[in-house]
Amino acid sequence: MPQEPEERGPVVTPVRVVIALCLFAPFVAMLWVGSYAKIEPTLIGVPFFYWYQMAWVVISTVLTMVAYRLWQKDQAARKAAREGGASA
Repeated sequence: MPQEPEERGPVVTPVRVVIALCLFAPFVAMLWVGSYAKIEPTLIGVPFFYWYQMAWVVISTVLTMVAYRLWQKDQAARKAAREGGASA
């Protein structure tokens, strides 16, 4: 007896778009050098060029943590839907 194909949810969901944006934002921020290639404003005597990049280290960490948590929730929801649909 042939098995029925497994029903899968959509690959691109709003949660996955948010995950992608969280992971893509630091790349855009760091590769767009013209937006931060300046000295002013300084922060505690440190030129903008340097403290902007150091700020993105922290921002990138937070965005990666958010993306990871969203991914975990997305995978748990898909697993629950798969198991719930299989028992119905």
